[in-house]
Amino acid sequence: MSTSSVTQPPPSRRRRAVLAACSVFTLALAVLAAVLTAGPARGDVPPAPGWNLQWSDDFNGPDRTLPSSTNWQIDTGHSYPGGPANWGTGEIQNYTRSLDNLSLDGGGNLRITPLRDGAGNWTSARIETHRADFKAPAGGVLRIESRIQMPNVTGNAALGYWPAFWALGSPYRGNYWNWPGIGEFDVMENVNGINSVWGVLHCGVNPGGPCNETTGIGANRACPGSSCQSAFHTYRFEWDRSTTPNELRWYVDGQQFHSVNENRVGADAWNNMTQHAGYFILLNVAIGGAFPDALAGSKTPTSATVPGRPMLVDYVAVWSRGGSTTPPGSEPPSGSPTLHLRSGGALGDAASSGDTATLASAGGTNHDGTPHQQQTFVSSGITRKYSGGSTQFDLFVDAGSTVANGQQVRVSYDLTGDGSWDRTETYHYFATDPVAGYEHYTQSLGLKSASGSLGDMVNGKVRVEVWNAIGNGVSTLGTGDTSFVKIPFS
Repeated sequence: MSTSSVTQPPPSRRRRAVLAACSVFTLALAVLAAVLTAGPARGDVPPAPGWNLQWSDDFNGPDRTLPSSTNWQIDTGHSYPGGPANWGTGEIQNYTRSLDNLSLDGGGNLRITPLRDGAGNWTSARIETHRADFKAPAGGVLRIESRIQMPNVTGNAALGYWPAFWALGSPYRGNYWNWPGIGEFDVMENVNGINSVWGVLHCGVNPGGPCNETTGIGANRACPGSSCQSAFHTYRFEWDRSTTPNELRWYVDGQQFHSVNENRVGADAWNNMTQHAGYFILLNVAIGGAFPDALAGSKTPTSATVPGRPMLVDYVAVWSRGGSTTPPGSEPPSGSPTLHLRSGGALGDAASSGDTATLASAGGTNHDGTPHQQQTFVSSGITRKYSGGSTQFDLFVDAGSTVANGQQVRVSYDLTGDGSWDRTETYHYFATDPVAGYEHYTQSLGLKSASGSLGDMVNGKVRVEVWNAIGNGVSTLGTGDTSFVKIPFS
């Protein structure tokens, strides 16, 4: 689901044979067979022998509730604040957090439902993981997977439907104009209800470049067995750093249908999309835009397009296999409790001076306590004793001449590196003055909220998220040798 591009497709699962006793029941039995094919939610994330589960969500919860706010952030509107209009793709829907567009279904699935009102306006939903550090370990393999049933609609009634399961490079957050250099992995896309799944890589420069933007390097195939629209299918993407050259691979129901290796795009483009903190994962159903229009040969959606057909997501999971447990750039400093915020999303030893990160505008909306288009910094592989103290930090922030901007920080601890945050601390936001120049935001403002408790870390992680909680302007966060967090571990 490219941010400035064209991209792609969908779902399925086991087919049960239904034997007709006599021809008069043939149609009814065919309908029953289609229903049974979709199958129920699987429940827990399935085991993956030989792989280490890094993170997952199986979307268990009551009907008509939002997905976990710990795992996901909800995108709204027609663009990121200050980013390309219509999400860079020409899609027309307004993304909302309405339970009519986005909710659990009570049966173990996430449900994303595009709707059209009486005036012809479309709404839908798009979510992305808070975590933006999904990255193949050095010498190992990363696996991103989801079991999905695409909107069950085909033909003219499906024109403009654009469901997607994909990942964007973490430097895109807070910038929104560095696509496609930061990388995009479209694990699964589909448009217009076509029985085909597309897998696409976006990289390099736009237009043209080594990834042929805005099209990208893609491949597609029909879903195995049942059609993409009528049943659940499992979509998997692998980033393999254990081979030379490194390789990316796409699968549907365990069958590989696409691959791209480092030699195909060249070292510069490959390094730009892989040598940063990692990726965040997205799920959405767009309506209209460049890709569905291109395949339809005309503008979509049309008056024949039928609203209300949801995409169902059983689970999303991330595994790794082999390699080092700590990706390069995310190593903690040797023995030091001081972790500097570094460009590219890492926490570690102080880097060069003068580095900065941009904090997106809050857009006039109050995001006090809830990360919004945050910059995320992560350190992994930490094994240390808890000292009994508390978190300290000193962040250099500057809102320039903008009035009433307020930056906020959340510090989270994963004590065992299993993807669950055992302790989360959100501090009161810091109201910067409207005078150009950096100011110090420290822990002295106090905790707004905290959950969980601290203890010894064994191969643990620390995550620092910084965002604008209030205001109408962007802010600048100093990185490198300036902003740091001091963790209570030795």
